Amino acid sequence: MLDKKTARLKQLIEAEVFVTKERQRIVSAQGTESNWLFDFRRILMRGEVLELLGDVFWERYNSKFPLQLGCLEVAGIPMVTGIACRLHALEHPVNAFFIRKSRKKHGLLNMIEGEIDDTKIILVDDIINSGKSFMRQVEVLESLGKKVDTIFTILQFRDESFYSYFLEKGIAVESLFTLDDFSDSLGLHNLGIREEKRVSTPFTVEWYFKSENPNYFYVVPKSAPAVDDTKLYFGSDSGNFWALNQRDGSVTWKFKVGLHAKGKNIFSSPVVHKGVVYFGAYDGNFYALDTATGKPKWIFMEADWIGSSPAIAPKLGLVFVGLEFGFWKKKGGIVALRVDTGEKVWEYTTPDYVHSSPAYDTKSALVVCGSNNNATYALHAKTGKVVWKFQTEGEVKASFAFYDKKKYVVFASHDSYIYILKVKTGELVKKIKTEFAIYSTPLVYGDRVYVGALDKKLYCIDLNTLEISWEFLTSGRIFASPFEWRGHIYIGSNDARLYELDPVSGNNTAVFQATERITNAATVSSDGKRLLLPTFANEIFCLKRDEL
Repeated sequence: MLDKKTARLKQLIEAEVFVTKERQRIVSAQGTESNWLFDFRRILMRGEVLELLGDVFWERYNSKFPLQLGCLEVAGIPMVTGIACRLHALEHPVNAFFIRKSRKKHGLLNMIEGEIDDTKIILVDDIINSGKSFMRQVEVLESLGKKVDTIFTILQFRDESFYSYFLEKGIAVESLFTLDDFSDSLGLHNLGIREEKRVSTPFTVEWYFKSENPNYFYVVPKSAPAVDDTKLYFGSDSGNFWALNQRDGSVTWKFKVGLHAKGKNIFSSPVVHKGVVYFGAYDGNFYALDTATGKPKWIFMEADWIGSSPAIAPKLGLVFVGLEFGFWKKKGGIVALRVDTGEKVWEYTTPDYVHSSPAYDTKSALVVCGSNNNATYALHAKTGKVVWKFQTEGEVKASFAFYDKKKYVVFASHDSYIYILKVKTGELVKKIKTEFAIYSTPLVYGDRVYVGALDKKLYCIDLNTLEISWEFLTSGRIFASPFEWRGHIYIGSNDARLYELDPVSGNNTAVFQATERITNAATVSSDGKRLLLPTFANEIFCLKRDEL
């Protein structure tokens, strides 16, 4: 038997919160039509409802005082505010804060608004379904050395055993109602309840590194790590290029590049070749550093900025990289340098910036690179002569993947298309529309290609049929490039999650929750046993996965 206040909340939910497709069109996060929805935002700004929630909360949790309330924007904010105000009126004040879905990019750069004290934390929201939004809150708070005591919601969708991630951390998952409480009154069983498989979290952080002074303004792919037998290398917003010990994340050496007026420093992802690590920087220089000492072997200084990542042709002894210039008639270019001396072998000039990273195809001996003038160029690797040019309707920012079986090159553009061309001629084989621009490098694995897009989806395309096999929707925009490890496809997202997917079905088999957005692919350690995962905040997580 419900008490009067809880019964009143249940009455409001049944009368106003619950919506069916007969009453209003409902679209799911996957873009499909849904039969029903609980829309608590209809009532969460009402004084009566917030007072009821405050009273019910006090009756349930008065034995846990002192405590503080936390939430994720948006629905949790009026709930936490209302409960805090009611508890203050009852002379039981509490501290409260909320966590942003993404870090603020200006001002104080806060992830958390409000102060956090040392009392136990109860996280509050209207519903808990998959629990993924609460996972991120827990990870954010744990990164600050805080522990969550309880998750409290109005409505819980799944059985408690579904939320093993929280239970294993000793976090209680509690709610006023479950779906079963409405099955008869609302006829939920007749409307259909979508089953959701619990996704495992089998990753352990073995070590963690963060470079100082990350630039949160630029939410784009930055410098992804590269490895040799013992070290990891990556660039940072602070201008430091880091060499870390793969074993424990300790600093082996660091190298400081020059300054850039707009706060850009190193977005270029390095490559390692025969004891030398190569990368570009926004000081306009392209560096070749000794991997043992961090001392320069040579520096190429002819550009104004370099955001592009290099590609190496080992047998030719060349390294290729995109260039950016401030001249009116010379905005961009692609250059080939000798790996041992930095001597310029050839340069091709483009009418706009080249942020794209060139890719070298050994079979055709072509270097393929995009430009901000919406074009993709294929250049002869030895001479720099243009073999073909392909025009899109948007900037080409990322890099390219080759499908040797049919001699295709695959790339994507800001015009929201994935392009498949014949690598030798540039002839269009197929273009596939996405819902938004693409800033991700495709991955060819087997007879499929995987491409992430800013519409929050990872697309899997069958390279035999040239049709989309499946789409996987994340909760954030995808800047990161997919990668393969141990027979699974991985993709990072701006929701700060790394997803592990079955390459054939697209089923989500595991997830790792970080605190900051993931805008680059991870790198596999030299022993093949760990993932080295970067975030846009210049963090590196060394992840070990439970055995598959």
